[in-house]
Amino acid sequence: MDRQIVDSTMANSIGYDAATSVLEVEFKKNGEVWQYYDVPEGVYYEMMSGSIGRYFQLNIKNQYTGSRVG
Repeated sequence: MDRQIVDSTMANSIGYDAATSVLEVEFKKNGEVWQYYDVPEGVYYEMMSGSIGRYFQLNIKNQYTGSRVG
């Protein structure tokens, strides 16, 4: 999945695949890459439009099933 570099204290890069509704996040702290499943496209755009770390903590983490992929 293609990810774009983001200006965030939490993440290095973020990608989204609309065909599968998968959100992919590369975390800055440890370099791990995680995928979150069944994430609506609107949620991705909301996250990208503000504080990524805050949005992730409030609306993605523990809300969507995720797994480490890298």
